[in-house]
Amino acid sequence: MANNKYDLRHIIELLKKYPGQLIETDTEVDPHAELAGVYRYIGAWGTVERPTKVGPAMIFNKVKGHPDARVIIGLLASRERVGIMLDTEPKKLGFLLKEAVANPIDPVTIPQAEAVCQEVVHTADEPGFDIRKLIPAPTNTSEDAGPYITMGMCYATDPENGETDVTIHRLCLQSADEISMYFVPGGRHLTVFREKAEKAGKPLPISISIGVDPAIEIAACFEPPTTPLGYDELSVAGAIRGIPVELADCVSVKEKAIANAEYVVEGELLPDVRIREDINTDTGKAMPEFPGYTGRANPELPVIKVKAVTHRKNPIMQTVIGPSEEHVSMAGIPTEASILSMVDRAMPGKLLNVYCHSAGGGKYMAILQFKKGIPSDQGRERQAALLAFSAFSELKHVVLVDEDVDPFDSSDVLWALNTRFQGDIDTIFIPGVRCHPLDPSQRVEYNNNLRDFGISCKTIFDCTVPFALKDNFKRAQFQKLDPTKWVPDYKA
Repeated sequence: MANNKYDLRHIIELLKKYPGQLIETDTEVDPHAELAGVYRYIGAWGTVERPTKVGPAMIFNKVKGHPDARVIIGLLASRERVGIMLDTEPKKLGFLLKEAVANPIDPVTIPQAEAVCQEVVHTADEPGFDIRKLIPAPTNTSEDAGPYITMGMCYATDPENGETDVTIHRLCLQSADEISMYFVPGGRHLTVFREKAEKAGKPLPISISIGVDPAIEIAACFEPPTTPLGYDELSVAGAIRGIPVELADCVSVKEKAIANAEYVVEGELLPDVRIREDINTDTGKAMPEFPGYTGRANPELPVIKVKAVTHRKNPIMQTVIGPSEEHVSMAGIPTEASILSMVDRAMPGKLLNVYCHSAGGGKYMAILQFKKGIPSDQGRERQAALLAFSAFSELKHVVLVDEDVDPFDSSDVLWALNTRFQGDIDTIFIPGVRCHPLDPSQRVEYNNNLRDFGISCKTIFDCTVPFALKDNFKRAQFQKLDPTKWVPDYKA
């Protein structure tokens, strides 16, 4: 019998037990720009334009044009909420994922009859089949190229060796049975799979599972070198939960999908077929991305030919605002785990914690809490920063702080920047390094020294005290006591 303990619906019931973590509305909402516009105020945070805040996840029970569906947004838009859902202290989430990568549990396949994701089946040969009517995919803004699937777990198989992988991509609904798929240059595992199939002139079967256990959504965001080619990130999600992720065979293509997903889109990536991302809008824009800006529409993207859509009864569509705190959780926590793992192998016990900051969308900025215990540790903090850049190539800025500075407290980090940092000796520039293509400052028009789009200057801000001067930088020591004697409901 299928194990649905860790599916979206059980997670929703879990959050209902925690005040302030989930709200619902029965007021109808338009998925075109309005839904994201509402949640911008309620709980988006991240790099979203202010006013915004960290707030509850939100379920819209009435979605215009989709009477049988609901939409949930903001599920991972709070580190505290992620900690609740993964049963871990929020500041220790990176350590949880680090251990999960080291102790993977492979997924298993269950019979189709037990797969709740196939309770309702729509095939492309049915009259009137239209993915835009079946899937309440929102647009973040009125300028978006179209409705986007933003939380689709894309699953495919290497056509040569049978290795599998799951990743998250930008997916725009372009027609009744076509979806464009954006691949970041430099590529993830599915890039390799697609290129192999295309070279052979064959389509690549693919499934897109929407509305799944958040452990899967976070695990899917690991990248090389932490999870190299051939490592299926579904095994990380299995390790987080202590049980395998369950898959089921698709109904229309030779691929598998996540068995307890709310929706599954089945299709094939077509060889040598491309489409302009904004072909339906001509806005020149795609959708808001994690740096806080709207991405440019790509002139030609690979196309998925949809063969079927399956879903649970009364399905729940899951979506995100591109620059929201959800991206910070999904991209940042795996990056923290990757940095912790790489630095710990080189210098065990020196790196105490890592936080991939909201201001960098979980990708561009990492705060490293480093402990200098002996004189020879001086300089090792900068080595740790270099290792962080190796662990995650898209990282742009590393801020180094001492063990008495909380990396999760921005004011504390800025305090270290103001009292333990001199720009001329504590700033280390590493120019001409490949970073992430969505940073708008990484253009020749911005910096004439950049040789190519996507090249950046990586920077280390060393806000640690030189070991020889540590005695001169001791923080004021207040009495340590239990404040609940005076304030019984105090929480740290």
